[in-house]
Amino acid sequence: MRERIAYALRADGDEETLRETLKQQPGNVNAAIPLARALLERKRPDDALEVLDKVLLAAPADLRALNAKAVVLDSEGRHREAQALYRQALATTPDNPMLRNNLKLSLALDEKAKTGSASLQPFQPPYQGAQSR
Repeated sequence: MRERIAYALRADGDEETLRETLKQQPGNVNAAIPLARALLERKRPDDALEVLDKVLLAAPADLRALNAKAVVLDSEGRHREAQALYRQALATTPDNPMLRNNLKLSLALDEKAKTGSASLQPFQPPYQGAQSR
């Protein structure tokens, strides 16, 4: 029980630090992505999208921010919106393997959702590779 409380307090502290960094540097993608990830893990996708939208206002063409927002949209079943973001990012760097892979995953998830596949697994965001190349 103590470990859970300590983890929750640490997570809240980390989140607050990242939010403070974003207040001072609104385009800081290195703060926005971990904050969005933490919010998504805490089942707060709308907050994650809000964080990423604000960063994209300051850095509209940042590939990592576009990818992260698309991942959140995919996790919410909003595949068409996600695919538009992946394609927007791929227009700048068509050979980016992370973006190509995430677009393929999104298309597959969209297809499974359309066919009503009972075996559709919850989407796991591929943040570990969320760096532009």
